[in-house]
Amino acid sequence: MVVTTIIVLIILAVIIGAILLVVTGIKRAKNQEEDPLAARLAEFSQRGDAVSLEEIELSQPFMDRVILPVVRRLGELSSRFTPQHVLEQTRKKLEMAGNPGRIDASTFMVLHFVVAGVFGGLVFLLSLASKTFTFPVKMLLVVIFTMLGYFFPDLYLKSRIDRRQKQVRKAMPDALDLLTICVEAGLGFDAAMSKVNEKWDNELAMALGRVIREIQLGKLRRDALRDMADRLGIAEMTSFVAAVIQSEMLGVSMAKVLRIQADQMRVKRRQRAEEEAHKAPIKMIIPLGIFVFPSLMIVLLTPAGLKLWRSLSSLI
Repeated sequence: MVVTTIIVLIILAVIIGAILLVVTGIKRAKNQEEDPLAARLAEFSQRGDAVSLEEIELSQPFMDRVILPVVRRLGELSSRFTPQHVLEQTRKKLEMAGNPGRIDASTFMVLHFVVAGVFGGLVFLLSLASKTFTFPVKMLLVVIFTMLGYFFPDLYLKSRIDRRQKQVRKAMPDALDLLTICVEAGLGFDAAMSKVNEKWDNELAMALGRVIREIQLGKLRRDALRDMADRLGIAEMTSFVAAVIQSEMLGVSMAKVLRIQADQMRVKRRQRAEEEAHKAPIKMIIPLGIFVFPSLMIVLLTPAGLKLWRSLSSLI
């Protein structure tokens, strides 16, 4: 009984820590570009109050004063014990997913253990209230859901990467058409990318907008384009960036290159649509076999079964 109570208390502590970590992540996502201490100092300066730095720090919310530093410290500790190549791979995946939540790689690694503790703890608490299963079955369920919780952040990140890449692939032909029109109208390639960024609000437009800002900050165009291709991780974008860089180095007409790339992207989009259409009948077999065919069998065979039962009953 004492051991069970200790386990329950530990699980409750893990769940509370997970909730605080999630709330902290949301808080950081909202205030990622704003320093709360500087904002508080500006507020006191506008009001004309003479306060010390300690008073300003104490006037901040408990989340900013205590929880955020603890979470940052946990991320720093996890980065010390995590191999560097794992952190680099995680950082690359976060970039490919658009960095949801604006968290760093070390904090994302901590989320594996937090979510695993939440999943396992909730299942354990529910199993204590249930009298249906035996203790070994309960422990097996706890282990299974703990493992699912550990891999859940990776699965979520993979789904975000796939969805973002799908959106970029879908938007590339139309974006290249607009780039071609702008370049043929006399605009430069950077100005054409700005037009795409202004016209649309999708993942590709935001990626081009980041390229424009990096170029304005002094990065070479080819380096900014290569970094964009690495962040997206799409073969079509890598091919497009290579063609643009090659045309710039060899002096080939940019409008002609963009026109060829737009035609190729449109053909690839049509081929992907045809491929998905060919996969549809195979994907429909499972729902048909589970939901449609049993219902049809019940509707068609029930009258015949009732008649057969009545005839047999009359003979008996």
